[in-house]
Amino acid sequence: MSTPPLSMSYIHLMVVLIWALNTMAAAQSGLEMTQTGGSVRNRKQRDISCRENLEYPHDNICCLNCPAGKYVKAYCTGALEKGTCEDCDLDTYTEHDNGLRQCLKCTKCRSDQVTTKTCTITQNTECQCKPGYFCAPDQACEVCKKCSRCKDNEVSVKNCTTTFNTVCETRLPTSSTISVFLIVVAVLGITAALAGVYWMRRKPFKRTDTQNNPSATLKVVVDDQNNRSIEERQNNQNAVLDDTQLYPLLEQTQAENDLIKLVPLNGDESLKKSFELFEELDVHYHNRFFRHIGLSDNAIKSTVHLHPEDRVYELLKVWLEKVGMEADMNDLIKALHYFGQRLSAENIISKAIENGYYEYAENEK
Repeated sequence: MSTPPLSMSYIHLMVVLIWALNTMAAAQSGLEMTQTGGSVRNRKQRDISCRENLEYPHDNICCLNCPAGKYVKAYCTGALEKGTCEDCDLDTYTEHDNGLRQCLKCTKCRSDQVTTKTCTITQNTECQCKPGYFCAPDQACEVCKKCSRCKDNEVSVKNCTTTFNTVCETRLPTSSTISVFLIVVAVLGITAALAGVYWMRRKPFKRTDTQNNPSATLKVVVDDQNNRSIEERQNNQNAVLDDTQLYPLLEQTQAENDLIKLVPLNGDESLKKSFELFEELDVHYHNRFFRHIGLSDNAIKSTVHLHPEDRVYELLKVWLEKVGMEADMNDLIKALHYFGQRLSAENIISKAIENGYYEYAENEK
């Protein structure tokens, strides 16, 4: 027996029910689009893309930078607005438009330097070595070196400046000097020959110890000055002038490779607590230092609005998260040495040991 067909009223009821459900879903979707303006607003801070050098991100919006000589005292409340900008205090500055919460501290010239430009709210202090001292522009200037003096048989080709050492060349002998030299050599040669003849006549010939003992070896002291590099001889000249002792260039290179190894006293906590010690890192080396230890440019730029000391701390935390179990304080010290920041590295090691974060490895004590 066949199944009786469905009634028209039942079919009509099902069609109306399906239509009602679709209408409610479309209305709900439209309401969500209206509330969010067609986009998702609960984006994270790192998803905000602001115009570089013109804006900085805050609270999911882009605020306009404050001008040079000022800092952000209060953030903006609306997109494309400028917050409250305040003038930098004494001995602080900002050279460019910025979104910094604090101005940068002015540089203090060292005792071996003189101030060429005083710090203002829009320009940092400029320093240079004192007269008679220099610092090469392609090297980290941690200390000014004393200018070299040419030897008696040399002439100065270029005088010492604040950025380059004296350049000397061997003095070419004149015709009169050559004549005098030849006369002196001839006189000495004749004198030596006469003395030899006189000695041979006075003393009978005897076999020497070397002749009696063929195994005896004649030791000759050879001056290896000609085999030394120009840089090493120049360093030794500077050492004599400074009353200091310099190691040969090869030994200096070896010493840099044999860095002191540190061992944490409290595991990862020792490394995290040591991050605050890296505020000593020269601000001019920040980007290069963090690229060297493996951070991306995006990670580095994301902290540009922070104060330099806070920026270093935050980027070191990013580095720790990236490296994980392989994070090692010794790698950070090696990076400082790579950029010539030996003084900063020594200070950080000293403070890490004084604070009880690290100790020297057994074979380094």
